[in-house]
Amino acid sequence: MTETPVCRRLVGRTAVVTGAGSGIGLATARRLASEGAHVVCADIDESAGKAAADEVGGLCVQVDVTDPEQVEALFKTAFDTYGSVDIAFNNAGISPPDDDSILTTGLDAWKRVQEVNLTSVYLCCKAALPYMRRQGRGSIINTASFVAVMGAATSQISYTASKGGVLAMSRELGVQFAREGIRVNALCPGPVNTPLLKELFAKDPERAQRRLVHVPVGRFAEPAEIASAVAFLASDDASFVNAAEFLVDGGIAGAYVTPL
Repeated sequence: MTETPVCRRLVGRTAVVTGAGSGIGLATARRLASEGAHVVCADIDESAGKAAADEVGGLCVQVDVTDPEQVEALFKTAFDTYGSVDIAFNNAGISPPDDDSILTTGLDAWKRVQEVNLTSVYLCCKAALPYMRRQGRGSIINTASFVAVMGAATSQISYTASKGGVLAMSRELGVQFAREGIRVNALCPGPVNTPLLKELFAKDPERAQRRLVHVPVGRFAEPAEIASAVAFLASDDASFVNAAEFLVDGGIAGAYVTPL
């Protein structure tokens, strides 16, 4: 079901959402569409991407975000279909179980996570920026994580490093292209109640509890709550928010002692 629109800040704008088939990406596709955007739902899973696109009245593009040619084609399709590329929510990512402590994570697992979580964001930004520069406007939102600003003893070493890279890259791009009307921000969610998190924690309930206890609000985020932050960053309400680490983490990064 499409979210009831809170406001209509994105009428006529074109948004490309990667990882749109589930979790934060799906919730964001719904929210951006509810605010009036044309949404291009990109996902490696064509059936999930098509279901999302059908729901929000958008366009589905099957894409492997680690493939430069496919990423170029994604943004060209968005432009050719709707006439602009105004918002790029570069959100696709993985968190596989073999990405763990540095002591046990193999090089293949390290490289795979870096490719999907960091290189894909580089490719999407590289593909989106020429359209935005010609327009003289645009908002890029890259999904980093609260782990980009904190350390965890329950490590997923490549995931953490990849998100730190997304944060640093977003900051630099935000500075580089600010005078051209383009804003680039890193969204840093706390743990979100998504299929990815549920699968990870179902296999290791103790790890889930170790993390949950550190969330001051006492729960994980819902995808729609993260989508609300994306919609804000995409809109003109965030016209002076640039090169920022935008934490939406229930207070995790601000906590020294969590409430009883």
